[in-house]
Amino acid sequence: MKKLYITWLNTISKIILLIVLITSYSVTGQTFTDSNLPIIIITTDNDPNTGLPLEILDDPKVLASMKIIKRPDGTRNYLTDQNTAEFLNYSGRIGIEIRGSSTQTLPKKQYALTTLKADNTSNNNVSVLGMPSENDWILNGLGFDPSLVRDYLAYYMARQLGNYATKTEYCEVMINGDYKGLYVFQEKIKSNENRVNVLKIEATDNSLPNITGGYITKADKTTGGDPVAFWMDETKFVHDLPKPENATLEQTQYIEAEFNRMQDHAYDDDLEDGYRTIIDVPSFVDFMLVNELSSNADVYQSSTFFHKDRGGKLRAGPVWDFNQGFGSTFTNSSHVDQWQFNNGNRIGPPFWSYLFDNGDFKCLLSKRWNEVKAPGQPLNKDALITYMDNALSYISEAIPRENQRWGTLDDHSTDVNKIRTFIADRSTWITNNIGSFSNCSNVSVPPLVITKINYNPKTSTSFPVSNDLEFIALQNISDRSVNLSGVYFRQLGLTYQFPYNSTIGANETIYLASNSATFQSKYGEVPFGQFTRNLSNKSQKIVLADADGNIIDSVEYFDAAPWPTTPDGGGTYLKLISTALDNNLASSWEATTSDALSRDSFADASSLLIYPNPVTNVVTIQASAPMSGIKIFNVLGALVAEVKETSENINMDLSAYSSGIYFLTIYNEDGFTNRKIMKK
Repeated sequence: MKKLYITWLNTISKIILLIVLITSYSVTGQTFTDSNLPIIIITTDNDPNTGLPLEILDDPKVLASMKIIKRPDGTRNYLTDQNTAEFLNYSGRIGIEIRGSSTQTLPKKQYALTTLKADNTSNNNVSVLGMPSENDWILNGLGFDPSLVRDYLAYYMARQLGNYATKTEYCEVMINGDYKGLYVFQEKIKSNENRVNVLKIEATDNSLPNITGGYITKADKTTGGDPVAFWMDETKFVHDLPKPENATLEQTQYIEAEFNRMQDHAYDDDLEDGYRTIIDVPSFVDFMLVNELSSNADVYQSSTFFHKDRGGKLRAGPVWDFNQGFGSTFTNSSHVDQWQFNNGNRIGPPFWSYLFDNGDFKCLLSKRWNEVKAPGQPLNKDALITYMDNALSYISEAIPRENQRWGTLDDHSTDVNKIRTFIADRSTWITNNIGSFSNCSNVSVPPLVITKINYNPKTSTSFPVSNDLEFIALQNISDRSVNLSGVYFRQLGLTYQFPYNSTIGANETIYLASNSATFQSKYGEVPFGQFTRNLSNKSQKIVLADADGNIIDSVEYFDAAPWPTTPDGGGTYLKLISTALDNNLASSWEATTSDALSRDSFADASSLLIYPNPVTNVVTIQASAPMSGIKIFNVLGALVAEVKETSENINMDLSAYSSGIYFLTIYNEDGFTNRKIMKK
């Protein structure tokens, strides 16, 4: 009898839910049939026990099918297009769950989804709505934002400044036949070449150099049971990469120490251990400008991401979550006339204020602000208002449907007008309160030029690993020695920072290699240093910058015409024809195969004497012309000592050195040469 009752109850439940679904689809089918925006249709799998569509929960993801209707020619999209293959931007399997923190309390939910292969298990990396291929995505329901444009505008601002921020596309969504309204389909923040371009740290990476990255860490509220990794004052920090459950104690201690080191040195301007050697200054500057212009009340203490690549600097961003910005009255904390990092109601770790109080950092912040607020620039108030108005025009027909469905847009036009006024007023206030940039208005950068790039070397029996053969050459094009302290590669994907007080001689060319031992074995000389990561075999932008992030030289190469194509695995590398040419032009480069690297030699072998070799204590170097100095490297390519002395006869005491092979770089203003010695 009990079994019969349960069967009857299940049947009644199915009938009731079916009536609800039919009624819902009938209403939405009449009021929502087409859109100028992409249409996303999600249908969850049936529950095997009830036969009814699965409910989407906070965790775990449930299986579903998703179709995205977007006609390739940009014309209007219709629900009836869902069975026309050429009109579907995506048609396949997904896993989907509810996401968010405070927004979970709202009737309209936000969702996280993973595109899956037909086996319902394997991730399906695909390009969706023109975004680079990946598998993790977000449907942003624009909770607590009656303007419907705050996130969309802020992410655009960050991208226009040249930083990664999640790519976005407005759409209208239906789930199980129920019209859910207007959403923003966007990328989830994660490690990826086209998103946050840092290495994925593994559980085994617990010692140097691997423990140095990559990390994605956020100051945020904890949701879903994620543990707090560490605290800074009253701010919680949570791992995003590695996943909280995979982070080791060593990794947590390392990344916490990096934040503490940055805070401890926020007032130090020196290039040995000051803040500029720890953080990527441009990322912190741009992060503050986007969040301060928007007066984002949900930043610094929450929704604040940082990332750090292996061997690289700590970077701020990507920016995230702006529903409490641009004068939002949700928390009454988005002010026109107050710095958010120093807002007494909600502030984050002290280092934000420390940096702002540092005269050098504040000067750079002011300089950047005055550049990007100018007419035609990314944060110009008129340009931002125009972009917002264009976005609002794009979603104008979806706005009434959104309000009809959820009733949350009490006075949409008034809220939007407030944002227009806020942007203008906030821009004026920042200009009047950010201070002068006269002390950093004229910057002199080192005269360095990127002259050689070996990005996809040809392998051989002796050298079977292509990545290990990569190198980059830099030339000092001046007639004076240059101090390289703080110089680094600013663009993610290639990591190297020159050691404190390292130098490059007048007209000297130095090499940075992906593997010092391999470079030395192939070319018979020690590279200046070893970089982290590898050069792309397709295209990569290499940006050399000083400690403040001012660009010294920048080259973006390609493996296709008009660039020489034989360096793409053909056994040659790119060589700049002349330093007088613009090295951003393909025509300025040629392909060369010289294993000698075309380096100027300081002296012929017959005019240089090094004795005794092997050496026990003191080694003597004699030359027919005055030397300017000698550098000594170990077998790993690390600089262990340097003698700067103008003489034809230099003695070096190696008695304190351990036994093994060392390499000498002997130089003067005419060039340099390398020699190998053995220490007994």
